[in-house]
Formats: sequence, structure tokens, C-alpha cells
Amino acid sequence: MRAAARLVVLLGLVSLLADATYEGARSILGPYLLALGASATAVGFVSGFGEFVGYGLRLVSGHVADRTRGYWALTGVGYVVNLASVPLLALAGRWELAAALVAAERAGKALRTPPRDAMLSYAASRVGAGWAFGLHEALDQVGAVAGPVGVGLLLAAGRGHRDAFLWLAVPAALCLLVLGRAYREFPQPTQLQVPSRPADLRLGTSLRLYLAGVALVAAGFADFPLLAYHFTRTSSVLPSGVPLLYAAAMAADAAAALVLGRWFDRRGMAVLALGTAASAAFAPLCIFGGTGGAVAGALVWGVGVGLQESVLRAVVARMVPPDRRASAFGLLQAVYGVAWFAGSALLGALYDAHPAGFVLFAVGTQLAGSLLFAVVSRRG
Repeated sequence: MRAAARLVVLLGLVSLLADATYEGARSILGPYLLALGASATAVGFVSGFGEFVGYGLRLVSGHVADRTRGYWALTGVGYVVNLASVPLLALAGRWELAAALVAAERAGKALRTPPRDAMLSYAASRVGAGWAFGLHEALDQVGAVAGPVGVGLLLAAGRGHRDAFLWLAVPAALCLLVLGRAYREFPQPTQLQVPSRPADLRLGTSLRLYLAGVALVAAGFADFPLLAYHFTRTSSVLPSGVPLLYAAAMAADAAAALVLGRWFDRRGMAVLALGTAASAAFAPLCIFGGTGGAVAGALVWGVGVGLQESVLRAVVARMVPPDRRASAFGLLQAVYGVAWFAGSALLGALYDAHPAGFVLFAVGTQLAGSLLFAVVSRRG
């Protein structure tokens, strides 16, 4: 159990440093694209397309990982592409070029996420799926707080967006060093798997309902750059405060992941239904609540992220056999990403038309997804 916990912690530290890099970049991506001349529709499209690329490719990455057992190779290449794209944003002179780099960053994340989650699930079989994915997400979000805080301090000191992107090369380099350490200590992570006979990944009614719920949640869960665009456009949050607000949301994400992950180990999928319904409040708070609502809405949004990043993966770790787990993570994340792309593009267009349409769509899809999770929970 100690070795399994160590792998969870090492992979968590890798994610901590990676998140400090690309979440720091995402915290200022909306205002940066605005400065480059992008519209709200373009911001929504860029954010959604990046997620579409990132999540869609995970289906392929997961399948390749299961077929080749090359978990570390895919993970390493993915992290290099993922992290190198961030400082290159400093060189983008047009929003279209920035969009291409965002897509490249997401593609790198696509390569490494299913094999990394599979390795994490092997350790999770010894320490509890909810706890392992919750702890991993919590460490992940420490970086997601540190990166935006660092960026916010740079902006407050009078430095520009380009300097911030260049500074993020430091945690990127440290991330790759820790990843190398994890590989040296655990070259064969499958040896940590506890023998078990979980249900296979078949497209039964419960799984179809589950994936439909995941798609609805993803479609209506606005990406932060679009929320940051609104905060900047309406002056509800000062420009230097936007990355700090994102950092606060990531802190809420980390705390929620730990609590909800442990709750999942005890209560199962009912956690998804309740948490998803509660997180729907982010949209009206952010759009109509002024400065106070922006703060409260961002925190609620962060809780929703923590729920999705910990419990959605823990469900898969429970239901799928080890030799198909990377493919299962890829399928889950592909469904999520395609829906997020479509939803983000639509949310951007709805916001341009009228913010009320944005809110109605976001809340409606979250509640519909919550209802499906409740149905699956009762069937289980």
C-alpha cells in the first residue's frame, strides 16, 4: 500500500507542476485573446475547440496505451507537447496563432492523460479509487492555484501577458524532472494492481445514461476563459484580479476533490447527482451577481471541476478491468470533450446574443445531467 500511495503522490506532483504551467496560462487566456482582437464567440470557440482536440484524441491515446502497454512513453511525449506550447504563446501575434497553440497544448494533454490515469488506477486499487483520484486532483489543483497566483502577481507588478507566458517555462521544466523520477521508481505500474473482477465496459442502459449525463454536464459547464471574458468586459473583476479569482476557484476544486472523492468511496454515484445540481449555480452568480457574484460563482464553478475531475474517473476505475482501463478513460474523456466543444461554442454565441440565454442553457444542462446521474445511481 505504501508503494501505491507513493505513486499517487508522485503523479500528483507531476500534475501539480503541469497545472501551474497551463492553468496559469488559461487564467489569462480570455483577456489575452481579447487583446489580440477576438470576440466572445471566438473565445468560446477557441476554448471549446481546444477541449475538443484534447478530449477527442484521448480515445485514440487510451486505445494505443492498452494495445502497446506503452504507458510511460505516451505520458512522457504528451507532457512535453503539453508544456512546451505554453511559453510559445508569448510569441503569438494573432489570436488565430494563439488558438493553434491552445490546440497543441490540449493535444499533448490528450496523449498523456488516459495512460497516466490508467497507471493511477492501478495504485488506486490498493488505496481506494475515490481517495486516489481525489488526492491526485487536490495536488493537481495546488499547481492550478500557484500558477495563476504567480501570473496575477506578475500582472500586478506591471508585467505583460507575454512575460507571464515565458515565466511559466519554469514549472514546466520541473514537471518533466519529477516525471522522470516517477518512471525510474515505477517502470511497471501494472504490478500494483490488486486482482479483481470488475464489470466490463459494455454499452448497457446504465452506461449509456451515465455517458449521456457526462455529455450534458460538459456541454453546459462554461470554460473559465469565457467567464473571464465576461468579468473583463463588464469590469466586475479587475484585470489583475482575474487570475487570482481563478486561483481561488482551483483551491475550491482541490478541497472539493478530497471531500467528494472520499464521499464517493462511501456513497457511490449519488455524489455526482447532488454535486452536479449544486454546481449549476455558477452561471447565474457569475453573469448576474456583480463582483460578489463573480467570486461566489467562481468558487461554485471550482467545486464543480473538483467533482468532475475526481468522481467521474473513480467511477471508471471501479467498473472497468485493468487491461481496458486506458481505453475506458479515453472513451469517457472523448465524450466529455466533444460535448464541451459543442457547448462552449454555443455558450459563446448565446452570450453574444444575450447573457440570459447563456445562463438558461448552462443551468438546464447541469440539472438534466444531475437527473441522469440520479437515475443511474438508483439502478446501481
